[in-house]
Amino acid sequence: MTKRPHPWVTVLVQTDGSLEKKQLHMPKWVWQGIVGSAIVVGGLVILGAAFYLPVARAAAKVPGLERRITRLEAENDKIADLARALDSAETRYGRLRAMIGADIVPDPLVRASGVPIAPALAARTIGTAHRGDGATIPRHWPLDDPGYITRGQIGGPPGAESHPGLDIAVTTGSLVRATAAGTVAEAGEDPEYGNFVLLQHADEYQSMYGHLSRLLVRPGQVVESGEVIGLSGNTGNSSAPHLHFEIRRRGQVVDPLTLVKEGT
Repeated sequence: MTKRPHPWVTVLVQTDGSLEKKQLHMPKWVWQGIVGSAIVVGGLVILGAAFYLPVARAAAKVPGLERRITRLEAENDKIADLARALDSAETRYGRLRAMIGADIVPDPLVRASGVPIAPALAARTIGTAHRGDGATIPRHWPLDDPGYITRGQIGGPPGAESHPGLDIAVTTGSLVRATAAGTVAEAGEDPEYGNFVLLQHADEYQSMYGHLSRLLVRPGQVVESGEVIGLSGNTGNSSAPHLHFEIRRRGQVVDPLTLVKEGT
């Protein structure tokens, strides 16, 4: 039995502009190996390009993003400086009012409002003795920070504008505490009250805290008297930072100053 010779492949090579031809003889398996290798290399080149191009595009964006981050950081620093300057100005203004008397400087809200506004009363800091004392009906002042009652309980004839509760001017971010132990009946956002918390207390009492900058409780949560439920702010129908503090019983508004004696 004779051995069959391996098939060969002849490759003709001719240089452009020349009539001379060169012949390359190689076994067929060598030729197939060369072609297969070329296909594999070509595939790898294509895959490499497919992966490299997105990375290259992302890398090209990095310098621009870095410049943008640098610019934003600089703007944030300016905003922080302005905030510190504003806080300093508010502090100096408060000291000036304290030295010359708060009533000497007319309140623009009082002059512009068509609704009678109660005289400003200092709302002093009351300390922390009442916190968690088990009180179940409203009796505790809702703020630690000093403030001013810029608007009190107003009632009037049917159809006239009324104002339930107290407006207490304090800086944004002041701690707001529960006037008594109870359950969070509602907590959310309202066009009039802004961010608000409504607590349900014993003996059918409710307390409302409006214009908050941040809510720290959720509906259904049980809170103790004096527990922090939010931070004061300027949300909703509000022209300046303050806390709207309101007390209700059986659906009827009650003047908070008839129950809460600590703050004034």
